[in-house]
Amino acid sequence: MPTESGNAQDPAAPAATGPVRRRALLAAGALLAAGLGAAGDELARDERRSGRPGALPAEAAIAFHGARQAGVTAPAQPATQLLALDLPQTSPAADRQTLRAVLGALTSTLSDTAGDAPSDPRLQGGGASRLTSLVGVGPALATRLGLNVPAALAELPPFPGDRLDPARGGGDLLVQLCAADRWTLTVVAELVGTAAHAAGAVPRWTQSGFLPVTAPGTTARNLFGFKDGTANPDAAADESWVWGPPGVHLNGTVLVYRRIRMDVAGFAALPGNQRDLVIGRRARDGVPLTGTAEHDDPDIYAKNPDGSYVIPATAHVRLTSPRLDGGARMLRRSYSYDDGPADRGLLFCAFMRDPAQFSRVQNRLAGRDALTPFLEHQASAVAYVLPGAAPGGSLGDQLWT
Repeated sequence: MPTESGNAQDPAAPAATGPVRRRALLAAGALLAAGLGAAGDELARDERRSGRPGALPAEAAIAFHGARQAGVTAPAQPATQLLALDLPQTSPAADRQTLRAVLGALTSTLSDTAGDAPSDPRLQGGGASRLTSLVGVGPALATRLGLNVPAALAELPPFPGDRLDPARGGGDLLVQLCAADRWTLTVVAELVGTAAHAAGAVPRWTQSGFLPVTAPGTTARNLFGFKDGTANPDAAADESWVWGPPGVHLNGTVLVYRRIRMDVAGFAALPGNQRDLVIGRRARDGVPLTGTAEHDDPDIYAKNPDGSYVIPATAHVRLTSPRLDGGARMLRRSYSYDDGPADRGLLFCAFMRDPAQFSRVQNRLAGRDALTPFLEHQASAVAYVLPGAAPGGSLGDQLWT
């Protein structure tokens, strides 16, 4: 499992030196963007629920073009990089033209780098890049330019206990790249950053993350040692809770991002049975305290003979249960991050039709979650993830209708 994802490099790729290396490292902290086609959807449905990264065969490229961006639909990859971009504020008409230019540049660059024969020599000769990406539009930009986005798109309200750094959150455009290795992300970040900057965008923040290596069919664990993503919805539920309603927003969704620092040492100091009670699942196998298998639905109303809940009232699993939210579900595709011994945690990435769903859950967690003493929410962002791009089209074509 990688611990320095920002510095890791694919050993099979040639090492960059001199100006090339400096340029790549600078760009990795600059911008990112994307959009990939929904190739391998059937594989994605099954393996997305297990949280297994790197599920596609090494030789399989993931198509850029498609109805939905592959950064949401494809199986999770071992490495990720998120970046946010801002557009200069001049006039609505001029800023709309800048946005068109940036989205066009990103579409062109990402369609090339995700293909079987990318033009950059650093991405050639090592097999398909397996690159996936997504790009989303922030609420402030959508309002400022009068873009055609879902009515539900809005910034998150403040939550109790938040300690948000504005420099690490928000943004006019939110972008995510995922790949099997850091080499691909570094090279593509440079290419995308150059293209977006030339079109008029400026960087706001960047964050890298990783997933552990997992056995086929199993769920990845977070840095607390618990499986993360077990209760993801299936494809049928996705259509009700994740993807937009019929119409122009059908193939879009909303991404909620939270950078959450975790007190790994403090949580690890708890007795093992206490950690299980805090979460509501067993660490060793991910089984809910009321079940016998990992994917059993937690019974939040089951009680012990003394009348206490088997899954405690303050357990994380209980407070995030869809039963407390009218059955609403969100698709979680989170990553871990490690920015030093005192700054490790979770890059919470969740997709849903309406971000108000996240607000309801987070308000419950902020008030009662037994896990709260071990968490600090440090950054936040919301974005409308655009529908995919058709061949010959561009990401964001629906924004102007």
